[in-house]
Amino acid sequence: MSDVKAIKAFLDSYQSLKQEIAKVIVGQDKVIEQILISIFSGGHVLLIGVPGLAKTLMVNTISKALGLEFKRIQFTPDLMPSDILGSEILDKDRNFKFIKGPVFSNIVLADEINRTPPKTQAALLEAMQERTVTVAGNHYDLSKPYFVLATQNPIEQEGTYPLPEAQLDRFMFAINLEYPTFEEEVAVVKQTTSTHAGDLNVVFDASSVLEFQNLIRKTPIADNVVEYAVKMISKSRPGSENASESIRQFVAWGAGPRASQNLILAAKTHAVLKGKFTADSEDVQAVSKCVLRHRIIKNYKAEAEGISIDEIIESLY
Repeated sequence: MSDVKAIKAFLDSYQSLKQEIAKVIVGQDKVIEQILISIFSGGHVLLIGVPGLAKTLMVNTISKALGLEFKRIQFTPDLMPSDILGSEILDKDRNFKFIKGPVFSNIVLADEINRTPPKTQAALLEAMQERTVTVAGNHYDLSKPYFVLATQNPIEQEGTYPLPEAQLDRFMFAINLEYPTFEEEVAVVKQTTSTHAGDLNVVFDASSVLEFQNLIRKTPIADNVVEYAVKMISKSRPGSENASESIRQFVAWGAGPRASQNLILAAKTHAVLKGKFTADSEDVQAVSKCVLRHRIIKNYKAEAEGISIDEIIESLY
């Protein structure tokens, strides 16, 4: 099959996928699209929002429609790394046997990831970057495709531990979840207080997700678009010669090279999902806030003057 035909087949499957998800999830179309862009780009997602916005249900629904294995880890202050990765036990023959933890799945929902201390948060670092787990000196490969979708409560809430910058950088996207509109909330209440049960059909499977991830990587992109993306990232760094006065004034720390890579991959996926065969600067801008909002660190002056991260990102265009 040619790449053009493959992209058209992908678009058909993608539309079917969105229809299946809509059977269970009311509204949140933009959020669902952003999660799917990240998945088809091969990246992890950080979902930020207050409790009760159906983050867990959304991730579970997406994994079912994609035909992928799904496991959920509830992060709590007393959670240990072995509770995530697994541990070795002595079997009846007195041999060490490795019992796999919930990290061994296609999609792992790290629920309320910032409720647990940094030591346990860091247990996911190797899994997210290398797609492997090391326990007692032994390496174990994780299933492919592999995604971590983490939910995070706003860090102003009590009992939360801010994620280290190294861990934040492993997430391709940070997506903000807002409260539903009045009409959406009415539909949610009607749907969840009746006998309605959306029967999901599986649209993809693990091999087709990997196939489409490869298709995204093969999508051509012009050099000037790559340079546009890299220049945007460079402008986010206060010490760069490309940085504007407002960046130097309001930003403590800019985005690193991984942001440039994620920006291009996500722009390619965004372009394909819009029926285009190559990405342009508009696609880069469309995904830039999700890629950059957790990588650019504001300083105290920005906080004091009420400057938002999204405003800072828009100044980079």
